[in-house]
Amino acid sequence: MTDTPETDLPELPARLALAWGVAERPERVPRRELSIERIVEAAVEIADAEGLAGVSMARVAKSLGFTTMSLYRYVTSKDDLLLLMQELALDVEFPPAREPADWRAELREWVLFILAVYKKHPWALDIPITGAPLTPSNLRILDAGLRALRSTPLDDGELIATILLTTGFARNEANLIRDLERAAAEAGSEGAATGADYAGALVHLVDEVRFPYLRPLVERGTYLPEDDGLDEIDDVAWGLDRLLDGIDAFVRTHADDGQGAGHDAAAAAAAAEETVEALTVADLYANDAKVKKAAAKRKEADKRVREAQKKVRELEKAARDARKAEAEVAKAAAERARDTD
Repeated sequence: MTDTPETDLPELPARLALAWGVAERPERVPRRELSIERIVEAAVEIADAEGLAGVSMARVAKSLGFTTMSLYRYVTSKDDLLLLMQELALDVEFPPAREPADWRAELREWVLFILAVYKKHPWALDIPITGAPLTPSNLRILDAGLRALRSTPLDDGELIATILLTTGFARNEANLIRDLERAAAEAGSEGAATGADYAGALVHLVDEVRFPYLRPLVERGTYLPEDDGLDEIDDVAWGLDRLLDGIDAFVRTHADDGQGAGHDAAAAAAAAEETVEALTVADLYANDAKVKKAAAKRKEADKRVREAQKKVRELEKAARDARKAEAEVAKAAAERARDTD
């Protein structure tokens, strides 16, 4: 007779249990309704308005009309709260898969959706990465990225490496856009000079001896152009398409179909326009009432599945305990029978 395999869910750290919705809820609640969901939503509202520095347990509690200690009944630390805030920010619905599959178009769309999330919630970039994604929203984003690559011949390691490469691009671009916008806002509020204001000085300061390759750009006025620089969306489109060109070339080495990689100028221009459109669509999609309603239904269904799975685990454990008790009783009976012989 073989032992029944253990199916109990391994114990998770408190913050992961909260993120997965399997943490124990407080038995008693304050006199007015309070929940983890309300706490996290309030914290995200503060972060969206003031950045991550504006978020504290005391500030969130005050915004909800509760004491700080009331929050600790639901969220045991600020680190737990930050994780749950990130979960909420990253909980987005991606468009359906394309049929037939088009990995390049789908991966491009996926990267732009991630970029749109970070543009909407830039404070999420300030939450440190501590390891592999382990929370539901992070894993759903990973799953959507893998879906985009489903038609490629890449192996498991190459798939994960591609995901890391493209998410790194999205984070870097989001960081750059956020920092440039912040610098422009601060310059405007303080009356500081912009980079273009220094263009004339740089013509004299950047000489061909110390800066032989930068000097021609300064002379031509392309390093600090008078029209406030190149369009940032074009920069995103150009960088993303060069990144996808590289992945495309690698995929083609697997497929060995004899076709070359890369795009002509017309395709690059079209890609730039698609980037603007995709970012707009991403924002509209994230705020669409029907999408939000569908997402709410999905969350509720996920919750019911978790509860059912928990019940199954409890019943399986009860069955194992009953079998163990039965075996112990049988063993004791057998020992008593031997003793009477």
